[in-house]
Amino acid sequence: MELDAIDRRILAALQRDGRLTNVQLAEEVGLSPSPCLRRVRMLEVAGIISGYSAALDRQRIGLGLTVFVGVKVERHRDETAAAFREAVQSVPEILSCHLVSGEADFLLQVVVPDLAGYERLLLGTLLKMPGVIDIRSNFAIQTVKPPGPLPLNHLPGPRGGHKA
Repeated sequence: MELDAIDRRILAALQRDGRLTNVQLAEEVGLSPSPCLRRVRMLEVAGIISGYSAALDRQRIGLGLTVFVGVKVERHRDETAAAFREAVQSVPEILSCHLVSGEADFLLQVVVPDLAGYERLLLGTLLKMPGVIDIRSNFAIQTVKPPGPLPLNHLPGPRGGHKA
């Protein structure tokens, strides 16, 4: 699905405030409500909008420690890596998991209440995951820039060009 300027405005508005009503969204992007709703539904069906959620303050809900965990797995069997990927899905403390290049095979973003919570997760879960042979932990001292909206102004345009 190619995104035009209106689709980009819809996506930008929803990234800023996912609680906008369709009427508010339509007004903001310059459409009437019916065509706006049709476009939002098309973006959802295409998987471009994958869901809606609330942004929570980790500190205020008691998940004050963020750890970036580099995990090295055995490379002898594809089944081992697949089992690791599957195991990661069931651990709620793991916010994201990326297959990466470099010293680690996977990079995990983990949130826990504190150092003792990370120790429990490390010893009780992470080190017991299939194929894990090494783990390197990096603790976030301060969040300089929290996760934000995707940079939609850098997407290819409808005719393959880039919008600056």
